[in-house]
Amino acid sequence: MRADPGHLEADLAAVRRHTALLVEHTATLADVRAPSLCEGWSRAHVLAHVARNAEAIQRLAQWAVDGAPRPMYPGGTRGRDAAIEEAAAKPGPASPDDPRPAGAFLDDLAGTAAALEPHLAALAGPLAVTEVEMRGGLMVPPLVLPRLRLREVVFHHVDLADGFTFRDVEPELVLGFVDDAVGRLATTEGAPGLRVVSDEGDEWVVADGAVTVRGPRAGLLLWLARRDAREVSPEGDLPHLPRGS
Repeated sequence: MRADPGHLEADLAAVRRHTALLVEHTATLADVRAPSLCEGWSRAHVLAHVARNAEAIQRLAQWAVDGAPRPMYPGGTRGRDAAIEEAAAKPGPASPDDPRPAGAFLDDLAGTAAALEPHLAALAGPLAVTEVEMRGGLMVPPLVLPRLRLREVVFHHVDLADGFTFRDVEPELVLGFVDDAVGRLATTEGAPGLRVVSDEGDEWVVADGAVTVRGPRAGLLLWLARRDAREVSPEGDLPHLPRGS
């Protein structure tokens, strides 16, 4: 994912827009314990993860501005997973008198997102460092943080499996997400040779382009991001996508 100062304002606006959509949708959830599209996770896990991700991105944004290194997730992957499990295990209503099934999760989601917003906005000003460290050691320029947050918000909104899909996302964002997904796949060990062709007229090639997979952008993204192939049509056998891509 490339850093582009010219896209920062649009990325920040998209984060605000899609965060509001996710919060609004979460307020209507009748069952936060229902399964999500993330294997092994309930909707409660997804919401807990999005909230913890807001805290993680905030730490990296603070690092970018003041120059003081911070771990994206204290305790690394184990710490991240433990924090998600702890938050997901909490009762849904914030109190016995709270009529909202997703009450506590909604408050967590909205509160952490609101705390993150000014730190993302501060990326438009002077930065103390040119890179910050993601979980796993990946170094990224700070200006990609809003787009990384946007991806988490949009993808996990879809993961709630409650009616919101990639077809509800702005076409230009879906195009960017597909482009990012194909780019990650192309640099992943064991990636198959692919020619990815969208109904909207886009084309991407991975390795030797041996197998063509067609579909709408939203369907291609669902397959690339969540391995759900219901909306794509391969010419031949559908290739296996390696983990981590």
